[in-house]
Amino acid sequence: MNCEPVEGSTKLLRLTLDVGETSDDGQPKLRNVFSGIASAYQPADLRGKLTVLVANLAPRKMKFGISEGMVLAASHGDEKAHPGIYVLEPTAGAQPGMRVR
Repeated sequence: MNCEPVEGSTKLLRLTLDVGETSDDGQPKLRNVFSGIASAYQPADLRGKLTVLVANLAPRKMKFGISEGMVLAASHGDEKAHPGIYVLEPTAGAQPGMRVR
């Protein structure tokens, strides 16, 4: 995963994710995802990590570009009393493109 801040937004990070697909030339197909997790993560915290992606969503046009999925994260039901956003990470052995079961 690559991650960078979104210029003009204090809430969004832009994630570039390998989802285990390849293009006709054999290169990995990457998906662009905008996620509202900037309050909890710096881009360096996420670079090179795996995450769980909902990939069967229609691409969504946003002010900053097209988002092609949704990263799964957890938070407490009462965010004021228990702040925090936790991006879900697969354990060792997981590979891009594996299905959630």
